[in-house]
Amino acid sequence: MVRKGTEEDLPSVFGLIRELAIYEKGEHQMITSLEQMKVDGFGPQPIFEFFVVEHAGSIVGSAVYYIRYSTWKGKRLYLEDLIVTESARGKGYGKALLDRIVEEARDTNCTGVMWQVLDWNEPSINFYKQYGASLDSGWINCHLDI
Repeated sequence: MVRKGTEEDLPSVFGLIRELAIYEKGEHQMITSLEQMKVDGFGPQPIFEFFVVEHAGSIVGSAVYYIRYSTWKGKRLYLEDLIVTESARGKGYGKALLDRIVEEARDTNCTGVMWQVLDWNEPSINFYKQYGASLDSGWINCHLDI
């Protein structure tokens, strides 16, 4: 059901990412391309990896991640996106992907998994709470586009 993603999977995953951007009302902020993702994921210095979940021969979900380092916690797995296409939600695919992410973190000796969720995304917040995830309201997200 869940497997490591390959370069051939990227067009489907890119479609899921676009679907997520639309859902999160941020499609206008999406500047990456499929071609750039191929370089960034499968070029000489890959900077992300991903898992996919399939149903009936089609990719219905993906979890994109990378390793980051915390000076307080050490090696951490950062879950950039956990996406299940709308028509496949509620069927256990998100759980299967998140379980595989946790397994990957353990297998690679990470001290934990980190991710973000929009404060209005109640279905996702409730999903993450089922795992006992800490939802930290004490930090403000910062970014600098260059």
